[in-house]
Amino acid sequence: MSVRPAYQTVARNLNGVGNFVLQCKKVTFRYCNWGGSSEGMRQYLDKNLQKIAAQNPEIEFVAVKDIGHPFIRGEFVNGAEKTICCKNKHPRFIDGKFEMLKSTDGAPRKQMKSPVESINESVRGIWSPYHTNPEGRHKI
Repeated sequence: MSVRPAYQTVARNLNGVGNFVLQCKKVTFRYCNWGGSSEGMRQYLDKNLQKIAAQNPEIEFVAVKDIGHPFIRGEFVNGAEKTICCKNKHPRFIDGKFEMLKSTDGAPRKQMKSPVESINESVRGIWSPYHTNPEGRHKI
């Protein structure tokens, strides 16, 4: 087992008992001022932007008028970005996607190989019926 010197160890921002670091730091709403596909985004921003900005002071909000289909882009503390297309979507859909961006960490989804993640593998190994005494097993 190798031991790393203290000067090579770097503290990471982790959520724990004593602190909470919101992972989403910036949300950008892009929409077209006259396009029909941006109708839901325009309604959402007109009704909800002031309210959600007041409820989430730790997140920077940017609304950009641009030509093209609307989208929401979230930027995260770890440097990742997620973009969600909102073309022809209802304001409730956009609100749900904003809540999803706010509560996620921006890391790509990965398939779990086992339901438990551990730094150390099991000391005892994997149980097998072939490695036990046959007389000690339960008989039906």
